[in-house]
Amino acid sequence: MSKSNFKINTSQFKVIITGALVGILTGIVVSAFRWCIEQSLSWWKRMYTYTINGHLKMIFIILLLNLVIGLIVSRLVKKEPQIAGSGIPQVEGQLQDELTLSWFAILWRKFIAGVLSIGSGLMLGREGPSIQLGASVGQGVGEILKVDHRQKKSLIAAGAASGLAAAFNAPLAGVMFVLEEIYHSFSSFIWLSALAGAVLADAVSTVVFGQKPVLAVGNLPDIPVHIYGLLLIFGLVLGLLAFLYQKTLLASQTAYKLTRLPKYMNGFIPLILVIPVGLFWSAGLGGGNSLILSLGQHVPTLKILLAMVIVRFVFSMISYGSGLPGGIFLPILTLGALNGALIGQAFVQLGWLSGDYRIDFVVIGMAAYFAAIGKAPFTAIILIFEMVGSVTHVLPLAFVSLVAYLVVDALNGAPIYESLLDRLLQNEKQAKDRSELSAVTIPVLAGSSLADQTITNLVWPVPSIITGIKRGDRELMPSGQIILRPGDVITIRTTKVDAHAIRQHFLTVS
Repeated sequence: MSKSNFKINTSQFKVIITGALVGILTGIVVSAFRWCIEQSLSWWKRMYTYTINGHLKMIFIILLLNLVIGLIVSRLVKKEPQIAGSGIPQVEGQLQDELTLSWFAILWRKFIAGVLSIGSGLMLGREGPSIQLGASVGQGVGEILKVDHRQKKSLIAAGAASGLAAAFNAPLAGVMFVLEEIYHSFSSFIWLSALAGAVLADAVSTVVFGQKPVLAVGNLPDIPVHIYGLLLIFGLVLGLLAFLYQKTLLASQTAYKLTRLPKYMNGFIPLILVIPVGLFWSAGLGGGNSLILSLGQHVPTLKILLAMVIVRFVFSMISYGSGLPGGIFLPILTLGALNGALIGQAFVQLGWLSGDYRIDFVVIGMAAYFAAIGKAPFTAIILIFEMVGSVTHVLPLAFVSLVAYLVVDALNGAPIYESLLDRLLQNEKQAKDRSELSAVTIPVLAGSSLADQTITNLVWPVPSIITGIKRGDRELMPSGQIILRPGDVITIRTTKVDAHAIRQHFLTVS
């Protein structure tokens, strides 16, 4: 090759550099967020322990502090309603061009409100807010650098992946979660940016919190083949429990409407109800990291485990249903671990299982329960590998996760974050102009109504037009006779209010 024909391709280099920048900034923000929550939660646990050890008058101070927290958080949520809840549905809606968010208003309000809500001991997770914080950082970088709309969305996705990576020291799970659950596309433009961001965010978080996996429960014995019959039962039960979780969580949001309180004031309810929980079971407060780690040291009796599952389940619903800033990711993993311990302990009591394998059921329970509720099995499996620090249990993790997933799918359970996004969009009170157009990016999935179809044969749910087709590195000119192949990414022009219907129609796999 002559020198005159030699050319360095820098198209991906810029994507990686900007993604890495987002990752570093997100790592700093989320590490600070995580540190503040840990310090606050530790302080509250000491406060409850001090109160129960003969200083009962402190209850009034605890009540006053919780009311002050409720007042501050309610004002923040009232000013910026999109900081309510985990933030993952908001990020998903933003990437689908169905929500327009103000990055700086969300960034600082979500940080303060999240620390106050999660750090007070409510059974909420830090990962959802971390994802939204990262997405806000990505959006901010995009707007400061004045990149185009497509590049800004890649930076938002990179920020979301970086947020999860920094929250759990799980960079691969962060990338997979964005691709599988939030963006629904394996575009190289997205995953390169997301991977660069997640790796750098994880590096920052590792400097702050160390290299030890977040949920290092100890050595896991290898599961013998003859136990797989029990794993099948385990998966079936977890699938039913996951479906119950989905339905109850959505119902909890509806139940809060019966209070007739303004939505931004619902947070006072869990902040008051958490006080007796803190007094009698301070170890159970928060997202559940320490609770999962304790199961690696000692598995309680069946009665105690059942009580722990019920309390965590009920109070997780009360906490999240209120709309307080906080996620369900870690609480789901905690419930999965407790359910795994409960079912494993039951098998031991029946003489079907050796007690050595109870810890395996704890770990597998986390992955399978989340896989079924979020309908994101790849994310669940990778996440548990990274958080537990063990890669020797691929087969049992995948097997139980698949069984639980199929149970929820057979019962027509929808991915929980998708359901929460639908609920969010239904509750949006801002009217959208039907004349305002939006560009919708749809990946062609194997088994979907788009795959192996010519454009002329497509059935459109609403008036729309294909304006672009990307196949690998090539851009194809749309024409009626082009056959769409799995892996293609198409751009559709439609009105903003019809964009969601387009996604729902064409992303459905038969």
